[in-house]
Order: sequence, then C-alpha cells, then structure tokens
Amino acid sequence: MREPTIYERRERLSEMTDGLELEHAYGATIERIKAQDVGKSRLGVAALMWVRHAERPLRADELCHALAIKLGCKDLNADNAPSISTLVGCCQGLITVDEETSTVRLIHPTVKGYLSTRSDIFSKPHATMAEICLTYLNSEQVKAILADPSAIIHDKPFLEYCSVYWGIHAKREHSDHVRSLALELLQEYDGHISGKSLLKQVKYLDRRGCAGNSCNDIESDIDFPFSGLDCASFLGIVDLVDTLKQMNCCRGRGSLVSTSLAWAARNGHEEVVQNLVWNNFSSINHHHRDYFGLTPLIYAIQCGLERMVETLLGYSSVDPNFPDDRGKTPLSYAAQDGLEGVVEMLLGRPEVNPDNEDPSGKTPLSFGAENGHVRVVEALLGRYVVNPDKPNLHGQTPLSYAASGGHEEVVKILLKRDGVNPDKPDNDGQTPLMRATLGGHEGVVKILLGREEVNPSRPDHNGQTPLMLATMLDFQEVITLLQSHGAETPAQPEA
Repeated sequence: MREPTIYERRERLSEMTDGLELEHAYGATIERIKAQDVGKSRLGVAALMWVRHAERPLRADELCHALAIKLGCKDLNADNAPSISTLVGCCQGLITVDEETSTVRLIHPTVKGYLSTRSDIFSKPHATMAEICLTYLNSEQVKAILADPSAIIHDKPFLEYCSVYWGIHAKREHSDHVRSLALELLQEYDGHISGKSLLKQVKYLDRRGCAGNSCNDIESDIDFPFSGLDCASFLGIVDLVDTLKQMNCCRGRGSLVSTSLAWAARNGHEEVVQNLVWNNFSSINHHHRDYFGLTPLIYAIQCGLERMVETLLGYSSVDPNFPDDRGKTPLSYAAQDGLEGVVEMLLGRPEVNPDNEDPSGKTPLSFGAENGHVRVVEALLGRYVVNPDKPNLHGQTPLSYAASGGHEEVVKILLKRDGVNPDKPDNDGQTPLMRATLGGHEGVVKILLGREEVNPSRPDHNGQTPLMLATMLDFQEVITLLQSHGAETPAQPEA
C-alpha cells in the first residue's frame, strides 16, 4: 500500500483541523442559542429542529406558522407567528433564507452533519413535529374549512405540509400523544381538507396511462371520499389501522378511490395488507375496484411491488384473473410492464389463462411484444395454449405490435414460432413490414424482408405500399432496404 505524500498528510491534517474548528464553532453557537432568554432560546432550537428534520425545504411563512402552534391547542392564532428575521436572529446565523426559493435552509451542509451528532439538542424531533402537525389539523379553524369549501385558505400556509407529512413524521417516531391526536383526526377524516391535500400529491398509475398525474391534474372537480382507515392504510401505520378497525368508526360511505387494502397494496405496506386480510375485516373487498377501475392486485403490479403481489396471491380470496373494469387482467398488466417475476407467479396459477383476451382482443403476449419485453414474451410462448399469431379485434398480431415498436429481438423470437404469418395484414391492410416502415425501424424491416413470405410491395387498403410510406416520411435507410428487395418505386404524379 502506497504511503501518503507529505502534501496528502498536510491536506488530511488540514481537513481534520477544519472539522474540529467547525465542530467547536457550531458547539459554541448552540451554547449561545441556549443562553438567550427562554423565548428566544425556545424559538432558536425549534427553528433548527424544523429546518434540520423537515421532509422538504420549508418556506419562510411555513416555518413561522409552525412555530406559532401550541401543542394541543384548538385555536390557531397567526398573530403568534414570529417573523423570519426574528428566527434567523434566534438561531444565531445557523439558518438563512434562500432568496430564489424563499425557503429556509441551514447556513452550510456541515451544520446538518453536526446537528446529527448532537442527540441532546432535540428530544424526539419527529414525534414533536407530528404532534404539531396534528394539532394544526385538529384546530377549529382547519376543521371549519370542511363546512365552507369555498373558504380562502391562503392564510394557512402550513396546511399543505401538515396534511402530507404528519404521517411520515409519526412513522419515524411514534408516541402516545401522536397516537391520540392522530385518532382524533382520523375519526372525522372523511371529507377533511387535509385528506384532499394529501390526495393531490398522489401519483396515479391507472389503466389510461396517467402515470405522473395527480388526482387534481386528472379531474379536479371530483370529490374523493377518503376515510381515516384509508389514510392510515395509505401511510402504512399499522397501529392506527388496527385501532381504527377495532373502533369500527371509519367505514362510512366507503371509498370510491380505493379501499384501504388497495391503498396499502399500491404503497407497498405489506404489514398493513396482512393486518387487513388476516383479520377478515368485513369492509374490505379484495376485488373492489377504485375510481379508476383498479384492484389492489393490479395496483401492486403497476407499482412493481413483486413482494406485495406474492403476498396478495397468497390469499385464497384474491382472484389472480380478476380484471379491471375494462377487462384487462393482472397478467396483461404484468406483461405490459415487463415484470418477469410477476408473470411467472401468475403463470404458476392454474386458474390463470395465459392467452386471455381483453375486450379489444389484445392478449398478454401482445402487451409484452408491444413493449419489447423479451423474457416475458418467451415465458408466455412457453405455454402451449398461447397462440403466437392471435390478432385483436383490429387484426393486429403480436408480431405487428413488436414491429411497430421496433423490437428486433421480439420479432426474431416470434418469427421462429410455427403459425406466425410474417405478412399478415390487419383490418386496415397494414402488414408488420408496413408497421415497421411507419416507425422507421430499419432493423425490423431488414429482418422481415429476409422472409420470402413477405411481399415488399404489398399495399394497404388505401393503396399505399411500404416504399410509398418510407418515401413520404423520408426514411432513407428503409427506402434503400425496400428497393434492394425489389420494392417498386412509387409512381410520380403527373405535373
């Protein structure tokens, strides 16, 4: 092992010295904060706690309102909120306000590291922050928003943070007081403004391909019922789920968005799922479809949660074939997303039909081929009941889908199967070659032209040939390939 040079030793010594000096400086600053009068000391320590442990950077007005809350108080008084300049002063310069974002941050990343070593400065910070958030949400002013949906809430800047993050803080550090405040909120949660705020952050993965869209983005005028049990299941707080079940007070009118089981499944909270299913909770319907027509099993598949899928499939009450409200099965979802492990699990169930069609006639094989999932395609073709050339209602075959996507390996695999017609037209007369041409996929075009059954000049029902389309789209490589295989040059219109 090489000995460090004198310069490297000096650099390391300098870093150690700088670190010790910083630690000494931060320690001295903390002592100055504590030496202030009681009010300023309390504000300084509390502000540091929030800036250090918040789940996202807080805006200045959010931090000020957070420090105005008195634990357990039912009345919010914005007049108690300190100014941001007061907080900066109470923190003796350890925090600052970013001018571009108006968020509060520590003066330097090393402050965060130092605070992480000082467990004596903050006592159970996450439990304290959860208590403050829940106190805010249980206040009369926030509850009143429910009675008057048109109420202006811009004067409650801390509402969004409390609604979205109280559960995360509660999971990090639980306490009896947190539990009590949470139950107070969740018993009257259906319709509470905080539920709406939480749902706005949810990224739906629905059958319409709305990944990345929030509830608010998809249909902002929809009122989503969201019970306390739904919320606790969504957050994955088992203790609250169990207590709410025992209290039998959160069934209400049910959830049009999702059952509690679906929320737990889509967020990967396996222990909550087990709790709900093992106890045979009567309000849980394992096949309940949510607002988007999805089931807990389909949610788990769409979120790529293989262990959750395995857990759900372990219950006899979960039907692995139960489709969404448009007839798309769990196997088709798994094939579409290329989830090889889930596909194998589902294929291992005797009741699962690997060649099942959705209402459009599309099979799991077509879903897998369309997205180029080689191993999924191979797994499905390993089942003798799967028809490798089965068209949907529009006449599109797995090969057509693979050609459209330019998936060369899948095209090669399908062409090796008996019964696959490489020149089979769909209902519009478009062959796999034409589909590949439209996408400019010269690799697939070359593979298909290597088959003697493929007619390079075959027109569709509109009289357009592959070469005509390639010329119109100016795909020069495809044009060259087609012409080299005898495709005729399109006739030029007369002037």
